[in-house]
Amino acid sequence: MQARSRPVAVVTGGLQGLGRGITVQLARDGFDVAVLDLADAASVPLESLAVPEAPEARIHYQRLDIADLAAHEAALAAVQATLGPLSCLVNNAGIAARPLTDLLALSPQAFDRSVDINLRGTFFLSQAFARHLISHPAAAGSYRSLVFITSIAAEMASPDRAQYCTTKAALSMVSRLFALRLAAEQIHVHEVRPGFMRTAMTASAGTEVIDRWMEEGRVPQRRWGTPEDVGLAVSTLAQGRLPYMTGQPLWVAGGLNIAQAT
Repeated sequence: MQARSRPVAVVTGGLQGLGRGITVQLARDGFDVAVLDLADAASVPLESLAVPEAPEARIHYQRLDIADLAAHEAALAAVQATLGPLSCLVNNAGIAARPLTDLLALSPQAFDRSVDINLRGTFFLSQAFARHLISHPAAAGSYRSLVFITSIAAEMASPDRAQYCTTKAALSMVSRLFALRLAAEQIHVHEVRPGFMRTAMTASAGTEVIDRWMEEGRVPQRRWGTPEDVGLAVSTLAQGRLPYMTGQPLWVAGGLNIAQAT
């Protein structure tokens, strides 16, 4: 009897931070993973991609700027040629609002750059991925999905991060639109909303205020989230362990989203 091949997940922005946490957990849970990121392939050593806890997992790296819409279809085709039929796209790549800027001073250039990457690039890569899945029928019993990594900023407003909040809120709607369109195709769509995550990206904006919020209980679990927390959530969804769910936000935020009376 031939062994069943491992499902293949594509993770954008998978070299570091949340993307790396997602890649590691997917590999541990039985996926081969294609990491798409901005670095030149020659500068990404194979040992930096390997997941020691899952030596059998194949981790493939391919350079892709998701803002380059013309490159999407070729990138997905190359991943399939290398790893096999695609099962999951994790839309993790994105840029933060740096420097923090009051919305009344925000430039069109900074706004447009966030839109190009966080929203436009992600929308059209998802479109290309959905078309790819539909044109390649699934094997019996397989689970196929798109996962959008948005943010608590999809709902919680921050006037000095206007472009980030705007694009993440729009991306939340995009996940619902894809969920409705793809349900009949047996393709599930999920949204994961990370809270305050301990990564290099969050550290670049300073953490003193958030550390104080942790101490005061504004985050009820009183700790920062980690890439591992997000990786566990994404892998649970990608494995199809919540099969009667699509188009709903899953908060990974330690209870921050709970409205508190006091």
